[in-house]
Amino acid sequence: MSNLCPLIVTKISTRGNAFCLSFTLLVAKERVSDGGVNYRNNEKNAVVREWSLKTQREKGDSLVEGSVANLPEHTTVNVRQNNLEDLVRVWNQWDSDTRGIFTERYGDIAHLITIRVDEQLIQAMVRFWDPAYQCFTFNQEDMTLTIEEYATLLRIKNVQFGKKIYVKEPKPMTFKKKLVRLTDITDAWAEKQIKKKNETIYIPWSSLRESVLSHPDILKRVNLFALAIYGLVIFPRVLGHIEVAVFDFFERLKQGVNPVPTILAETFRSLSTCRRVGKGRFIGCAQLLNVWILSHFWKVERTPFHMFSKTFAPLEAYLKKEWPREVTEQHWVSVFQNLRAEDIMWRAPWIHPSVLLYKCGGQDWVPLLGLWGGVGYAPLLVQRQFSSRQFIPATGGLAQFEFAFAGEGYMKRVQDIAKSWKKIHFMELALYADTLTQDYDIWRKQRNPFLEEMPSELEIARQEFEREKAKMSRDLSTLQEENYQLKIEVQVERSRTEKVQRRPRS
Repeated sequence: MSNLCPLIVTKISTRGNAFCLSFTLLVAKERVSDGGVNYRNNEKNAVVREWSLKTQREKGDSLVEGSVANLPEHTTVNVRQNNLEDLVRVWNQWDSDTRGIFTERYGDIAHLITIRVDEQLIQAMVRFWDPAYQCFTFNQEDMTLTIEEYATLLRIKNVQFGKKIYVKEPKPMTFKKKLVRLTDITDAWAEKQIKKKNETIYIPWSSLRESVLSHPDILKRVNLFALAIYGLVIFPRVLGHIEVAVFDFFERLKQGVNPVPTILAETFRSLSTCRRVGKGRFIGCAQLLNVWILSHFWKVERTPFHMFSKTFAPLEAYLKKEWPREVTEQHWVSVFQNLRAEDIMWRAPWIHPSVLLYKCGGQDWVPLLGLWGGVGYAPLLVQRQFSSRQFIPATGGLAQFEFAFAGEGYMKRVQDIAKSWKKIHFMELALYADTLTQDYDIWRKQRNPFLEEMPSELEIARQEFEREKAKMSRDLSTLQEENYQLKIEVQVERSRTEKVQRRPRS
């Protein structure tokens, strides 16, 4: 039996070796300047705590006092994924050298094509998403995806953590030119492949499949394979197709852009949209979200030294384990609704950071730019995910920050966010005996309860019993009716038999 958290073990039977990793705190004391353009500042934990508390008092909370977000009571989310069999077949055909070239350029994103997405799990998680704070609220416990965690999962090299982020260009190169440059195909062919529906421009994956399989230039094949993963797995906005924005983004990767903030932005925006509307299709990377949440519910005991190695690959380790299967959405809802702090593996076993990126420029949290919009998140809200004590986070203005790349003035906001990333602030992580500060505990209990009230485990069981009872009642009524009809048929048949027997014989 694996070391899954006790609450989940009571509901799910599984097996496998648990991740193991101990925590080594290395406090970085550095200030880095890049020609006066990029600036990184590492700040003491106690100093950041004092600033955060003061800022929260002066600027207020993310959710304005007295207001309650109007969220639908129920959610119905589509988590349908692209068929990735072609990509799996290509990866399996490549030799170790080709795979090595790919991994050196694009990290471990190839592992995403073989990760099974638990649709029931993702659907349940959306019900607990808090758009005002950009986090999951399981019972009274806040958790969210972070740049540090996703960067560790993907192991993308040759990018500088805070130096370059993807910024939408006001006038990018035409889609046709990008397509021709990536594939070496003619303008006429490219023109024929490009499709447009409403304001969305894209190309079918089937049009690129042959180039991925047999392009004579191995580097072209590698690049197109990575493009396919970004378009079909990481940003699957149009099923079976790769959207033009993915091409724009992909072109910037070779310039050393860190893709993680962009990936997080579109995951956050899709979660918030689905939660606010109560329905829709989740278009974030479901594979990464699946790995992230399960990693936080796997208990650890010992530390194998290989997990500290630079060659250790968390996604590869994840794929070697056997994870829960065939768990219903309602069971996951029950798990999350009854979750306690001690049930959670707060620091994922594959990460051991010494600092946390907590704000950029003049923002009090971290602004993110995606492919189709911007959003912000507050890493200080989830310090427990890094084995650091949890104090009150600065969240003022967070709920109002999200926007789409549309309408007048959005490019000004994009430019302001890009400028804020020129000065990034890191906080030194620190271990304390108390996981929560007293002021945080008070703040958390007073926070506006705007999420839908989920039924308790007992209430869920009662509802299931009532449904089964009603079904049995209907079945019983049907049986009684069939029995009544059978009796009538028997009586009719008996009457016919008696009439035949009473007839005089000739």
